[in-house]
Amino acid sequence: MTTVKIKRLGHLGDGIADGPIYVPAALPGEVVSGVLDGDQLRDPKIDTPSDNRVKPPCSHAKSCGGCQLQHASDVFVSDWKRDVVRQALAAHGIAVDLGAPITSPPRSRRRATFSVRRTKKGALAGFHMKASDTVIAVPNCQLVHPDLSAALPMVEALGVLGASRKGELSVLLTRTETGLDVSVTGGKELDVALHQALSDLAREHDLARIAWDGEIALQRRAPVLRLGPADLTPPPGAFLQATKEGETALIDAVKQALSGAKRVADLFAGCGTFALPLAKDALVHAVEGDRDMINALDHAWRNAEGLKRITHEVRDLFRNPILPEDLTRFDGVVIDPPRAGAAAQIEELGRSRIPLIAHVSCSPASFARDTATLIRAGYDLEWVRVVDQFRWSTHVELVALLRRNK
Repeated sequence: MTTVKIKRLGHLGDGIADGPIYVPAALPGEVVSGVLDGDQLRDPKIDTPSDNRVKPPCSHAKSCGGCQLQHASDVFVSDWKRDVVRQALAAHGIAVDLGAPITSPPRSRRRATFSVRRTKKGALAGFHMKASDTVIAVPNCQLVHPDLSAALPMVEALGVLGASRKGELSVLLTRTETGLDVSVTGGKELDVALHQALSDLAREHDLARIAWDGEIALQRRAPVLRLGPADLTPPPGAFLQATKEGETALIDAVKQALSGAKRVADLFAGCGTFALPLAKDALVHAVEGDRDMINALDHAWRNAEGLKRITHEVRDLFRNPILPEDLTRFDGVVIDPPRAGAAAQIEELGRSRIPLIAHVSCSPASFARDTATLIRAGYDLEWVRVVDQFRWSTHVELVALLRRNK
């Protein structure tokens, strides 16, 4: 038996003791004992608990791998996520004041991917166990919206219809204004019999749409998400913000950062999370690598009232970033790249004379790297706002304002 004292929390949510030794579900300051296996402490027992330790609000917390931090108080998690951003920036010599994160409430996730496996008597839908590919039921999940929890029997019915005996079905549910949007991957081939069974299931559970391996199998009505004055119908499986509260916080921060800008470029625009709300006050040019998402954005804009013009282009900004001479017509840019960041496009932004940049990121590490590039190029980091829409997870999102200095 080995006894250690936890010094800090790692980016994956494990407690870290000297060594380093990694201890799952441990908090800084706790004394923990267990069986040392390499750099992992197995079967840990908390000998001296932290004042920040709380009873997990979810009955599935011990087994489910969906959340990493339910054993920690809300104040601790909020402070820790803020410190993750602060430390990432400090590694590049950048310091900025950070307020408390804006955190989405429990049971607010409007989209989630459930795993489904066939059983002898039917199918089991839920999330994976911690560090396992075993699926466990999560009927009392405190993370997802109640409408998603209520749909788990329907998800299991999908498993019975379309999962192979040995494979695993992934079912992405999105709660929309017009009902559930369902996107299934990893299933059997969509033949006539399965198509008819899906149609019956959709009517029984009043689903808006079902997509099967990327193709729309049936649509009873368009799944609609409201973005500003626009109604958006996203393509199956498209990237969307996880909670309405988180989406609103990100949009509000971007609008504040670009206040006064009249011509805005939205880079990595997706389906228009920022382009559509920004178009109330500015001309927007949306750039995105996925044609289906651009088409959805354009359709939403054309059918909305009270928006200024949104132009668009399909473009791979990793391989073909927009050059400074093509950015001269804009007085503001919002950039929301994937987790790896956008080093090539950031370099070109640094060479531009864009007055305002709203930088949205889901990775403090790549954000800090790209921000350091912009600061070296002559931008000032004015503020950073941390948004926690992935409650009880180690995930951190943020929006920052960078202004070209004089």
